[in-house]
Amino acid sequence: MASFKEIKITVEDSLQQKLSEGSSCSESEPFALQVIDDSMEPEFEQGCIIIIDPTGIVRDGAFVFAKDHQDEYIFRRLHIHAGKYYLEALQPAYPSFEIRPEQIQGIITQRAGKRRSYHKWYDQ
Repeated sequence: MASFKEIKITVEDSLQQKLSEGSSCSESEPFALQVIDDSMEPEFEQGCIIIIDPTGIVRDGAFVFAKDHQDEYIFRRLHIHAGKYYLEALQPAYPSFEIRPEQIQGIITQRAGKRRSYHKWYDQ
């Protein structure tokens, strides 16, 4: 039986590696990630794939991909109130917190899953 070693790599490192290898991928092109927790259920089930557009338009209520205060990537619903930006999970067990607009790295434009009926667009 083969054993696997877990290696963590940040999205930023991964994108930089692809760009340096001469990939045709650009920093402004959409990319996909897998949801790894239950903080955004029931809309985004653990294990589903989300498509992130780094050039999307940020607006109140949008699902966004951002850096948190520990400089780690997170995806949450954006709430803009009185000129302040807040990230909030759909599950109440996860706290909301304020961020700066420049911490937003992109918007979630699509959810994909094993069944076609689970696919959903968010930027239309």
